[in-house]
Amino acid sequence: MGPVITKAFAAEGCSFVLGGRDAQALDVVAQSVRDMGAAAIVATCDVTNPLQADALVRQAENQLGRVDILVNIAGGTGPIGPTAWETDPEAFDQIVRLNLNGCFYMMRAALPGMIERRYGKIVNVGGTFGMRGRAGRSAYSASKWGLRGITKSAAIEAGRYNININCVAPGMVDGPRFRTKVVPQVMESHGLSEDEAVDFHATDYAMRRISTDQDVANACLFLASDVSRQITGVDLPVDGGWAAL
Repeated sequence: MGPVITKAFAAEGCSFVLGGRDAQALDVVAQSVRDMGAAAIVATCDVTNPLQADALVRQAENQLGRVDILVNIAGGTGPIGPTAWETDPEAFDQIVRLNLNGCFYMMRAALPGMIERRYGKIVNVGGTFGMRGRAGRSAYSASKWGLRGITKSAAIEAGRYNININCVAPGMVDGPRFRTKVVPQVMESHGLSEDEAVDFHATDYAMRRISTDQDVANACLFLASDVSRQITGVDLPVDGGWAAL
């Protein structure tokens, strides 16, 4: 989802510091938005390290002047399948450090500057498993439930400084992981073709379709814009209605 979200913001005139552990992947995204006329700086950063999170924000402020918008999209899936009592403790800690602590460290680094300028938009990318329990996904669900909590608490604290903090919760998003992991499982379990498996999976959703990267990007853009100036502390599912059912 990261590249599509970045391009959506580039189309609105944003400049970027793109931070993450895989600099090579970020270079590709950076070049794509430079081709659109946007400024983009790539910085290697492990968001699970608070010192690196601080350094990333300082670099952004030094090179771009300020940080108006923070989109926390770095994340992972964690263990899939084991019950809560079967989940390896280190695997549990790793996904919580990435999905929860990483967002916390980046918010902690960016908020002082936003508070000083009395302006800021933070969008944390969570997930619908943080809104409904899911068997075999206890570690991931814990990380995303926790992210909702810090989003709401920080929104209450920062609102007086004209800072909006919200959470976008994607459901299943059509893409490589869905096509190579989820769809084959449905095909095998129910004896379906690929297209039939996609349609079968979509019946879980009120809209009867799978979300796209662009759907998630549109939600992030909305919550980062002044159109949503009076919206803060919300969880916005982008899932075709799964979390509501």
